Amino acid sequence: MERRRFGRTELRVPVVGLGTWQTFDVGPEREGRARDVVEAVWLDGTRFFDSSPMYGRAEGVLGRALGQRREAAWVATKIWTSSLGEARSQFAHQLEFFGGRIDLEQVHNLVRWREHLDWMEEERDAGRIGFLGATHYGSSAFGELEEVMRTGRIDAIQVPYNPLERDAERRILPLAAELDLGVIAMRPLGGGSLIRRFDAAELLKWTLADMRVHVAIPATSSVAHARANTKAGEPPWPAEEKRRRVVDLARR
Repeated sequence: MERRRFGRTELRVPVVGLGTWQTFDVGPEREGRARDVVEAVWLDGTRFFDSSPMYGRAEGVLGRALGQRREAAWVATKIWTSSLGEARSQFAHQLEFFGGRIDLEQVHNLVRWREHLDWMEEERDAGRIGFLGATHYGSSAFGELEEVMRTGRIDAIQVPYNPLERDAERRILPLAAELDLGVIAMRPLGGGSLIRRFDAAELLKWTLADMRVHVAIPATSSVAHARANTKAGEPPWPAEEKRRRVVDLARR
């Protein structure tokens, strides 16, 4: 699988990671499937895993699925609350789930980002956080996301990017490249809405053909789908003409 330098962090990450939204929020009776998915993508070279307190039980399930692999994994998760007290509680649980350190801590949907970044910077300085980031799922918030990016306080962003959600191309991706920020593409499969018309690998390659994107994080509970996704992380990447055709078909 291709690896790319994750912005100014200097880390080289595999271009296909694993998201956990709607797929890892499971009870004990289904955790075995999550472990199987993690093992499958691990064998194919994935080392980047993304989660959030917003995803129910997903963080704990991911932590247990990683098990002894945690030390070699790159875990990105988030803080999602307007309460600073609850934020501290979320972070404490994350440290328990992921071995006492979070590689990339993100402010989920920019909720109280100024206040959260204050204490996150303290935790980074103490060695419990590696890098800081910010996310948002909606283009209506991209103006505020730009503001966060320009503060110099974050190392990475996470935004949706697929043939139907291309608002990030206008200003977010150019600014991220200018500032040398890591870029995580959420919803590379369109939240599943595009799968009925396109092969998942085709959608992932469409997203990853933009070299300003460093890692895409499709989510799945299927081992077969997970392995197909990781295979899409191998070049070649589609030329711009083919990417335009995919966009045209997606709009129909």
